[in-house]
Order: sequence, then structure tokens, then C-alpha cells
Amino acid sequence: MKDSIRLFVAAPLPTALQEKLTGHLSHFEHPSLRILPQQNLHLTLYFIGNVPAQELQRIKEQVARVAQHHQPFTLQFERTEPGPKPRHPRLIWARFAPHPAFEVLSSELTAALMGQPAETQKSIPHITLARYRKDAQPPKQLPAITSDEPLELPVQEVALWQSVLGSPHPTYSVMERYELG
Repeated sequence: MKDSIRLFVAAPLPTALQEKLTGHLSHFEHPSLRILPQQNLHLTLYFIGNVPAQELQRIKEQVARVAQHHQPFTLQFERTEPGPKPRHPRLIWARFAPHPAFEVLSSELTAALMGQPAETQKSIPHITLARYRKDAQPPKQLPAITSDEPLELPVQEVALWQSVLGSPHPTYSVMERYELG
């Protein structure tokens, strides 16, 4: 699409959490595994996709409006594991425990950006850490990694990110940040 931009809304991660989660990847070494650059790690709330560039201001306004109606919350880390289907994984992700505030925020962003009434979604809060190449067969036996210490993800802001497709990974950059509350 000419004069379009590829966008998503996500919560940025603290650097310390990025480092701890990427440390889990040593348990998943495989030639077909592509580890995402640490600066690309984020907690997706809504993937917008390609939109005409002239829609950018409206999208920024909608994200700002939704963000100001939500209070900060904290997600609790559960485990790093293959997913979304453990027997046929496409990726390695860090999963967090379900949280009502995450579900409502994600649903309201979806509704605002799609222009439809909000419906609470049952999505799994997660951070994609690595992806298996599509043409490769991932190993059959993969671990699930937990943490000896509690790991938390404080969600105090959301951001509008731009995604520029490239190889071996897209480049993600934060366009604008919005504090919750």
C-alpha cells in the first residue's frame, strides 16, 4: 500500500526485564530459531497493520483517549515456553498470568481503532522472544522455563509503534508514548 505505515499498540518493557527474558533463550538453542533483537521486545495490545499515512493523527488521538481512561497495572510472569501450540510451535514466548486490566485495555484499544463496540478479549499476555523459520521443523521436546524470583511487568504506559518489514527481522520504533491514567 503506497503512502501507508504499519502500526501496532504495545507496552514497552523495562530493560532489566528484557535482559532476564532473553536469558531464558539459552534453553531453546536451535539452528532454525531466530532470536528477536532486544529492542524489538514488547507486550502487544493491538496490532493495527498497514494504514494510510493520513490516518496517523486519528490513531494517535484514539490511543491517547483510551490510555487516559485506564490505570497502571502489573502482570506476573508465568513461564517462557514454545507457543502458541506447544506441540507445533512457531515461536518462543514469555507468558504472563491473565489480568482483567490487560484484557479490558486490549479490548478497548481494539474497539476504538476498529470503530466497533468493545468486547472483552481473552488474549494471553505475552512477549515474543524468538521465532522458528517457517521452512524448518522445530524440535519436538522443548522446555518451559520458570523463574526462581518473581518477575513482573509494570504496565504504566502504552506506545504507538511503527513496524518496518525487513530481514532477518522487522525494525520496530516507538512513535509516541501515552501514560495510563
